Amino acid sequence: MAGKIPREFIDDLLARTDIVEIVDSRVRLKKAGKNYSACCPFHDEKTPSFTVSQDKQFYHCFGCGEHGNAISFLMEYDRLEFVEAIEELAKLHGLEVPREQGSRFSSDKNKQQSESDYQLMEKVTRFFQHQLKHHAQGQKAVDYLKQRGLSGEIVKQWEIGYAPPDWDAVLKTFGNEPAVRKQLLDLKLINQNDNGKQYDFFRDRIMFPIRDKRGRVIGFGGRIMEGNGPKYLNSPETRIFHKGYELFGYYHTRQQRNLQRIMVVEGYMDVVALSQFGIQYATAALGTATTQDHMAMLMRGTQEIVCCYDGDRAGRDAAWRAVENALPVLKDGIQLKFLFLPDGEDPDTMVRKIGQQAFEEMVASAAPLSTFFFEALLKQHSVGTPEGKIALKSAAQPMIDQVIGEQQKLMLSEQLSKHVGEYDRFKLDRDIRAANSGPGGAAPQRKQPKEPVSTLNKTRLSPISVMIRLLLEHPVLAADCADSVQPEFLAGSGIAGLNVLQDVFTFCATHPQANTAQVVENFRTHPYSKNLGRLLMQEHFIDEADAHKVFRDCFARLLDWHFDSRIDQLLSKSRIQALSSDEKQELNLLMRERQNS
Repeated sequence: MAGKIPREFIDDLLARTDIVEIVDSRVRLKKAGKNYSACCPFHDEKTPSFTVSQDKQFYHCFGCGEHGNAISFLMEYDRLEFVEAIEELAKLHGLEVPREQGSRFSSDKNKQQSESDYQLMEKVTRFFQHQLKHHAQGQKAVDYLKQRGLSGEIVKQWEIGYAPPDWDAVLKTFGNEPAVRKQLLDLKLINQNDNGKQYDFFRDRIMFPIRDKRGRVIGFGGRIMEGNGPKYLNSPETRIFHKGYELFGYYHTRQQRNLQRIMVVEGYMDVVALSQFGIQYATAALGTATTQDHMAMLMRGTQEIVCCYDGDRAGRDAAWRAVENALPVLKDGIQLKFLFLPDGEDPDTMVRKIGQQAFEEMVASAAPLSTFFFEALLKQHSVGTPEGKIALKSAAQPMIDQVIGEQQKLMLSEQLSKHVGEYDRFKLDRDIRAANSGPGGAAPQRKQPKEPVSTLNKTRLSPISVMIRLLLEHPVLAADCADSVQPEFLAGSGIAGLNVLQDVFTFCATHPQANTAQVVENFRTHPYSKNLGRLLMQEHFIDEADAHKVFRDCFARLLDWHFDSRIDQLLSKSRIQALSSDEKQELNLLMRERQNS
């Protein structure tokens, strides 16, 4: 397995990259003073609220809140994974992405092997397409596709082909050398029996190439036309194909801009038929249940996921497995819905029967997760008895506890409390938590010190927020002010946000030449990553010439507040019990400092 990408490489990549060029190649930017602006590509708007800062190498939308650096933009706009975005930027700069493997970088051999594998899979895709038109049995496949109602245009769009009935069509075409035959075997394009006899894996089937998120062919799905055998035959697992991580049609789906919804269906033909009717957001699992990795990938791609299944027992079982895999990765802001079709219908037949508009109306009215979740459980547990309520709670609560989205978890817990007759207790617990946590459910915070200087008084940010903001904008401040600003002195003070300041300060002190994008990138996986992004885009009215003075003054004010707090602690303790000699000495020193300041 490839190792991690070195942090130094990511920092260097961001230093080489101009975010304005990256964004402008996809969204037309206009100069707006010091920055650039456009209508946000991540939500619908008529007045531009999307801003790109060349100085900070950062973008932010004041409408929907999306923000980040060049890597984040590629992930969100091109719908790439983190590693894929890194590889895309590296390609633009003509760089190879290094990998850590213990203390060594992985060799180029694996990269060359992967490139060769993808090239071979692409060639086999073209071969199957050619056979559909030119093989003696190809007309049978063409007739089958016509009988299924697929147009020539849609067949071409999805690169549908035909695997001839010959035992060795692929083997004879590509396996002229031992090394290539070994590659064909490794990629499961051919099989080998116990006697060493080699033969094609796919024979006499309609062929659907499976592309990964970057558009590379990684496997095939073969649909039988008649006779015995499994209806669909999928490529087995290989070094480039892992069913649990890929979805058929997802590459095509993610090409849609401002993708509002993704629908998960059960078959290749369903995806293709829906696209022919203008429904371009369908995708299908590859002969396996929808996995947790599938769900996490879908939630990164859109905010609404509709799982569409047959209405029979098998369809509902598949839907329940999807629920089990979705809950551990379910985030706030995601709508997970379930649509069950009438008996005997699938998306292919249904859309042909009722048309695009009626089908999409069905999709829009799909049942939300909470409805399906409790309907399924209530069929198993009767809440008419105390025992049934206990059984329902025992089944549901552990599943709800897995949810990572706090609001999603709260909503499901509230629904559960109503079903088991504990809603009054739920409301009381919720009100107690709210009272103990302060406004908006946030942890109680100690009163912050007054803002230090007139320049700072122009902003509503607290001193600690101003310090973090200044560090994000001018990382060199940490090194320049190291003599007078040392956040570790405030340890144990209880100041809200101190841990964030300490982490950002430490990074900036050790990376004084970093720019804003590099600092933000370093905290991508931290819990407060989004808070840093929002803080960066708030106005603070502090001139660059005043940055050093404001930074030092903020810290001085925090120290004053910390010392005042410590004096109050010692005085309170002295009223209850005698102070130790060290505590008395500390109190005297602090009191003298207060009088002199």
